[in-house]
Amino acid sequence: MLTSTPFENVDEVYAWLSQFFNAEKGLNKRSFCLDNIKILAKMADHPEQCAPSIHVAGSKGKGSVTGMIASILDASGIKTARYTSPHVSNFRERLSLGNTFFSEKCYGETGKKLMELVEAFSRIHKKELSFFELFTLWFFLCARHESCGVMVVETGMGGRLDATNILDPLASVITLIELEHTEYLGTNIAAISSEKAGIIKASKPLILAEQPGEALDVFREQANHNKSPLFYLPDHVELQHIRVDRNGIYFTLILKSIGIDFPDLFVPMPGEIQAKNAALAVLAVKTVFPGIQNESIYQGLARFTLPARFERLTDKPPLVIDGAHTPESITLCLKTFTTLYGGGGVLLFGCAAEKDSRSMAELCFPHFSQIIITTPGTFKKSNPEEIYAAFTSVMKKQDRHSSIDKTFKKLMFIPDTNEAIDYALEAAIERELPVLCTGSFYLAGEIRNRLKP
Repeated sequence: MLTSTPFENVDEVYAWLSQFFNAEKGLNKRSFCLDNIKILAKMADHPEQCAPSIHVAGSKGKGSVTGMIASILDASGIKTARYTSPHVSNFRERLSLGNTFFSEKCYGETGKKLMELVEAFSRIHKKELSFFELFTLWFFLCARHESCGVMVVETGMGGRLDATNILDPLASVITLIELEHTEYLGTNIAAISSEKAGIIKASKPLILAEQPGEALDVFREQANHNKSPLFYLPDHVELQHIRVDRNGIYFTLILKSIGIDFPDLFVPMPGEIQAKNAALAVLAVKTVFPGIQNESIYQGLARFTLPARFERLTDKPPLVIDGAHTPESITLCLKTFTTLYGGGGVLLFGCAAEKDSRSMAELCFPHFSQIIITTPGTFKKSNPEEIYAAFTSVMKKQDRHSSIDKTFKKLMFIPDTNEAIDYALEAAIERELPVLCTGSFYLAGEIRNRLKP
């Protein structure tokens, strides 16, 4: 699998990395261990220490918060490296510079260095490396290559044993916790919170989103144990005058603890959740970099977008993609979609095999005149027949009580993703209906690559 042949381009680096075990396609116990990344980082002369960092974990909104922090710092003139996952359309989304990508030269030269490190590691250690470990190291190499002034780094999953947790950050940021990956992180909120709390470092601030009680107890205890100052969002921030339209969200943010108001902030991503994500990002920035100018906060938030976070790809018909894949995130997505576009539209839905498809079906079913179930791409294991069966079961219970137009066939199964996209667009154009595509970031990526290459 390994070769010393130089890469012709950055896509060849990614193709080579894709040969390694990828936990995103299917987790197992060997997905969680810091031994390999520590060895590799030492061999590379610790690129994770090349710049100060902010470390972000959580269940919901961590990609948005990571990106908002990075965008604000970038707007202030600090050369900012950003690490997030997963990507939607282009793997460069994961390791980027401000709101754009690193240079091809940077990716290529650090990719070659990464291959040399892997070859040296493999000669000495009889251990299997993973895609995420190597991708994380690649990011650190890129940040060092470009002499970045700060790194904003999102965990992949969990926190305590995540490969990014070799950082010693200026601060840790933790977003909302909910039940996720219970077979690996724990079967209740407290257990999952304990894994996320593993990123809290001694005497370094913890900036914490509003949490359910059992999660908050865990984080307070860990922060107290580590002598880490705790900045709990509800105690420090107030949001007012929230207004959502199809272009984004407008709001006023008040930092109560330091007496600063930010009227008329704007984030070009619809959804009330983005105001809360922005509040957490601003609190983190002002805690770690109190000298940041207010104008940088306005500019950074206004410039920031992420693919597949309630992203409108077309106007005629209105077609929105969103990576929501849990009942909680589907609830927020549906609230925003029906508020902005009304009910009775077309839903294109596909999710990974392990997701709670029954609950998501119950949430989605009443709001659409037509629902198309499809395969969420080929990257991750899926069972679209099972998803279709879940929606069918819900239809038998709910449809007889529905007042939505019955002239269309309400539920369809089109396993080929491209055929499903074509059908959804044709149906929406014919009926002048909006389209929502959701259930999986991988489905969103397939649609985005098709309609916005």
